[in-house]
Amino acid sequence: MKNLVLFSAFSLLLVGCATPHVVQERQSGDRALTCDEIRTELAQAERFEEEARDERGVTVTNVAAVVLFWPALVGTYMNTEDAIDAAEERQRYLNDIYDEKNCDGSSEDPLTN
Repeated sequence: MKNLVLFSAFSLLLVGCATPHVVQERQSGDRALTCDEIRTELAQAERFEEEARDERGVTVTNVAAVVLFWPALVGTYMNTEDAIDAAEERQRYLNDIYDEKNCDGSSEDPLTN
């Protein structure tokens, strides 16, 4: 019984170590962003997606997880999927706002964009 408790605690600890950041898809104030700010937010969401995809590759952490405790690797992969999905959804949401504001249009109003 004691081993089961230790195993469970260790499992939770390692699964909690999954590193990709899961971005909040919609944030308050998104609709008030200027076109430049939207572009900055899009770039950041793209970086979050790229970092999550990189975590799926062969990393020191992933190799250690396979060797020492494979459930940690499963936790990392589950977390990376959540992080990728959230980053992609954030990009879609920001692109919708970008289009609504006509940020690529020739008739941009610098006071509202």
